[in-house]
Amino acid sequence: MGYTRPTNTTKDLLVAAPLPNHGKTYTVIPHKDVIDVTKNLLDKSGFIITKELYRANMNAKVAQGVYHLASDEDPEMGMMFAWTNSYDKSTRFQCAVGAFVNVCSNGMLCGDMANYARKHTGKADHDIHTQISSQVKSANKYYTKLIEDKNNMRKIFLPKKQQAELVGRLFLDEEIIDASQVSIIKAEMKDPSYHYSADLNNAWTFYNHVTHSFKKSHPRTWMSDQVKFHEFMTAELLSQAGLHEKDFNWNLKGVNTEMTDNNYNMVGSDWDADIEAQDYDTFEEFKI
Repeated sequence: MGYTRPTNTTKDLLVAAPLPNHGKTYTVIPHKDVIDVTKNLLDKSGFIITKELYRANMNAKVAQGVYHLASDEDPEMGMMFAWTNSYDKSTRFQCAVGAFVNVCSNGMLCGDMANYARKHTGKADHDIHTQISSQVKSANKYYTKLIEDKNNMRKIFLPKKQQAELVGRLFLDEEIIDASQVSIIKAEMKDPSYHYSADLNNAWTFYNHVTHSFKKSHPRTWMSDQVKFHEFMTAELLSQAGLHEKDFNWNLKGVNTEMTDNNYNMVGSDWDADIEAQDYDTFEEFKI
């Protein structure tokens, strides 16, 4: 039996995907609703979508949407909104504001940004509207934070030997990347596919080599991979160099971080809870 990898898809295919029937305890969040709510709220908030990207596994049981947003605040990076949704209980609904690198479309997400994950239970289909709205309202603040992190990484000299050590830790210790992504990063370190306006021995260039490999991540893990890697780089490089303000408070005034039914949290590093273990075997075909 061959392994099926997630592929790029279209909005129409996601909308046409059949809805599941998991009983009364599982609240279906249709991909169509996520797309419509996201685009409507972005439009009402004055954001212009310049590009829509969709990925999904077989039959669109797990889907991902990424929206590039017009911004003139930074010449190298644009703003991004991303979401992940599933029909097979393999992951909670997730959404977050982030950034993308103009030259290559590499993504950038930070755990400080009140990333939202919601189980498919109760009023999940209604709650996503509120949470997407709260993310969109704070988009400019989150985007500015990522620009600051990018500029700080540019200040750090990172020789090839140290880059190789970090790749080994990302693979063996942190388990953020897999073997195929190690090969991608190795190839990028030797002959980069893009120019990031920084030399090869620079932390920002290395950051992009890794996020470039995330284009091969499954939609189920793409957002958590981005967040975990950003936290890794912040701890290993920015904090040690004194370029990251650890105690910066990103709590949003008026935004609840806990719902009374305890079904979701505004989360940073607690991404492991996104996977409902009892249904993890549904992704056996995607294991490497």
